[in-house]
Amino acid sequence: MLNLLITGKSGRMGQALLEAAAAVPEVSVTATHDSGEDLDAAISQADCVIDFTVHSFTTDVVTAAVRHDKKLVIGTTGHTDVERATIYQAANNIPIVYAPNYSVGVNTLFWLTRHAARILTQDRFDIEVTEMHHRHKIDAPSGTARRILEILNEETDTSYDDDIAHGRFGNIGPRKPREIGMHTLRGGDVVGDHTILFAADGERVELTHKASSRLTFAAGAVRAALWLQDQPPGLYDMQDVLGLH
Repeated sequence: MLNLLITGKSGRMGQALLEAAAAVPEVSVTATHDSGEDLDAAISQADCVIDFTVHSFTTDVVTAAVRHDKKLVIGTTGHTDVERATIYQAANNIPIVYAPNYSVGVNTLFWLTRHAARILTQDRFDIEVTEMHHRHKIDAPSGTARRILEILNEETDTSYDDDIAHGRFGNIGPRKPREIGMHTLRGGDVVGDHTILFAADGERVELTHKASSRLTFAAGAVRAALWLQDQPPGLYDMQDVLGLH
């Protein structure tokens, strides 16, 4: 039996995680945590922590997990460089799954994006990325979109800082040869939509994933926690969990 601590229990993802964990016989939620509660007391009751809260809380969770020698699944996005460095350092001591998206479908989309970029090369195809989320999401672009862009940068030998165009406005001139467009939409209760578009003269290829329930992500995070039981200290992602690397 895997004993879980779920942080942010009152949030939308916290509730989804509780529901997803309840559906898995091999898992027991032995502790939960919300802002203002005793994190050390909660973490001492669990084998693994699943955290989908806010980026500013991640350092506290990581530090406590290392202190108590607990495994950790991080689904929070929007981390600063300093916060990411804390996660990377902690992975020397404990096993961590750190992923921008825990959906099986989205991780398949990552895999497809990488292979499509190798075939639909930039000398013929222009690349655009769009993402849409609910009105309450605070980071942009989404962590999933950032990962998509990282994959595209790796496969096209482009740079996030130099070649990503975040929306367009005014008389900007013709498209630059190595440019990749990134467009963020916010509104309503959209759980998460992501599309990668490859456009050439005479044809267009679109890869799209649409999430309609947070349970998709929650179930993937519980799956990651179960997978993590047998792993040594290190930094992993959902591609490792699914065997897609």
